[in-house]
Amino acid sequence: MDADEMDFPTPDSDVDSIEPESLKARIDDGEAVTLLDARMSSDYEEWRIDGENVTSINVPYFEFLDEEISEDVLDQIPADEHVTVLCAKGGASEYVAGALADRGYDVDHLENGMNGWASIYEAHEVTEYDGPGTLLQYQRPSSGCLGYLLYDDGEAAIVDPLRAFTDRYLADAEELGVELTYAFDTHVHADHISGLRDLAAEGVEAMLPAAAADRGVTYTDDVTLVEDGDAFAVGDAAVETVFTPGHTTGMTSYLLGDSLLATGDGLFIESVARPDLEEGDDGAPEAARMLYDSLQNRVLAFDDDVLVGGAHFSDAAEAAADGTYTAPIGELRERMDALSVDEDEFVDIVLADMPPRPANYEDIIATNLGQNAVDDDEAFTLELGPNNCAASQDALTSDD
Repeated sequence: MDADEMDFPTPDSDVDSIEPESLKARIDDGEAVTLLDARMSSDYEEWRIDGENVTSINVPYFEFLDEEISEDVLDQIPADEHVTVLCAKGGASEYVAGALADRGYDVDHLENGMNGWASIYEAHEVTEYDGPGTLLQYQRPSSGCLGYLLYDDGEAAIVDPLRAFTDRYLADAEELGVELTYAFDTHVHADHISGLRDLAAEGVEAMLPAAAADRGVTYTDDVTLVEDGDAFAVGDAAVETVFTPGHTTGMTSYLLGDSLLATGDGLFIESVARPDLEEGDDGAPEAARMLYDSLQNRVLAFDDDVLVGGAHFSDAAEAAADGTYTAPIGELRERMDALSVDEDEFVDIVLADMPPRPANYEDIIATNLGQNAVDDDEAFTLELGPNNCAASQDALTSDD
């Protein structure tokens, strides 16, 4: 049984809850935060809330079920600091926080747990974008997923939308006074469920790379297939298709307003793509060579001041001054050695230290191909956890 579905005893103390957005704000403000994560250790090791100013302690909820909690357990929890308790959905953490409050600890608990954390979705303006209109970057801190909303003269386009936030895109467009005209996917994602089809059902023209559809997409009648070099007007701005295979055979970037290249999972500001999610370990070397060609002959062919904005960021990434995970191509060329080595060395770098594959990635791919049907709750659960789409868990950039 899920810990949050258990019938816990009722502690004597009532405890406050903290909304996920409020906890995020405390962390962003540099406040020292102490978290007691009451999930099982395996879940904690796979995915947790981290930060330079975050102290995270993992003690599973069952350690608090006895009327007499072990002193060894209580000794792990600071008695002179405020502690926020969290779990998967909020039920177990409320009980644990209450049990600690009964014993004099200063505690609250995270509302809706890690599910609530995964519901945080922030929009930041890309202030260095100098094309027509305005460009926003959507950020999902729990998984590192990034998306882009370009709008100008009453029209808008979204790049790499998430199914979980379909309503958010439509509401944001309405608030901005624009019509969401296009939704673009860069490729068949392996870490989250795409919002492409849900937006298509709302009347948005859904755009999918033709090469991505070749992987067995079942819903091609519901989308527009795009080819390399295609361009689409969004007010006075243009979205131009740039074929950049490597991470997958259908990986495609989009040049937004001649100013930012939305590179999907091809190039991130701290790393390059992993090449093994489509063809596995056996196909990874060939995919890495394909990625090298795309980066050298397509991405790096743009002017140095064109911004790069990937579909993800990791804990190793540092945000720009405007809070977005973007960087000029020229800066990445200077700071990322993988972009200046020869092909053989590039392949060695990419294959040397790949992180674990994204959780549930095979089911997610099947869902995004249209071969597997899941409801909204199942889709949300499938994509919980880190994206792990980069070639390395550590940054491939230098600090120079």
